[in-house]
Amino acid sequence: MINSAHAGTLESSDVYIQINPIEEDIVEIELHSSVAELYDDMIEELIRDTLKEMGVTGINVHVQDKGALDFVIKARLQAAVFRACGTVPSWEEQS
Repeated sequence: MINSAHAGTLESSDVYIQINPIEEDIVEIELHSSVAELYDDMIEELIRDTLKEMGVTGINVHVQDKGALDFVIKARLQAAVFRACGTVPSWEEQS
């Protein structure tokens, strides 16, 4: 990853994700959620799994969740990572 980036909004049922590169080869997550009491662990697991699928480490992820569904969280995170890397995703199926 090259730069800091963000994706999403603070609107209801959305999530705002800010990512920043860090020196350590780890994933740090700061999660603030309106539904944290019920879904905090599941949101964190989704973030870690998505970053693992993308091969991303050395990142701090700041999440402000307003009740977003899983697919929204994943899409916002992927968008922030692609923006940080300055790449465009390839949605074609790999053979």
